[in-house]
Amino acid sequence: MDYKIRKLEENDLPTLVELCREHAEYENSEYNPKGKEVQLKNAIFSQNPDLYCYVIESEGEIGGYFSFTFDFSTWDAKDFLYLDCLFLRPNFRGVKIGEAVFERLKRIAIENRCVNIQWQTPTFNHRAIKFYDKIGALGKDKRRFVINL
Repeated sequence: MDYKIRKLEENDLPTLVELCREHAEYENSEYNPKGKEVQLKNAIFSQNPDLYCYVIESEGEIGGYFSFTFDFSTWDAKDFLYLDCLFLRPNFRGVKIGEAVFERLKRIAIENRCVNIQWQTPTFNHRAIKFYDKIGALGKDKRRFVINL
């Protein structure tokens, strides 16, 4: 499959919202798309972005996305890149796109003087965990908690 990884453009926002819905469904989570297009636009396309987002495109179809932020590690006393989301539609899986995504993330993290890249995945996502093990990622078992406001 020929594909390109590129920065999200404003006209991609409706597709991004749909990909977020599909991603939430894949992770057995709820997703309310109401207002998300405007909120994502404000977060990604502002003067000082809160979120960075790339898409994976093949033959005019956007089949995946990844988004990340920069955060600060108290323990390392340095910035790190936090991969918030990575999702590929089924027809974009299994063709080495994930490896290319992580190579891009590594370059971005290095350019921004980050100490590491961090992310999480549901424990039932065995395919993702197998992939992360394959690329040499180190797993750290923790349980994530959320307080909804």
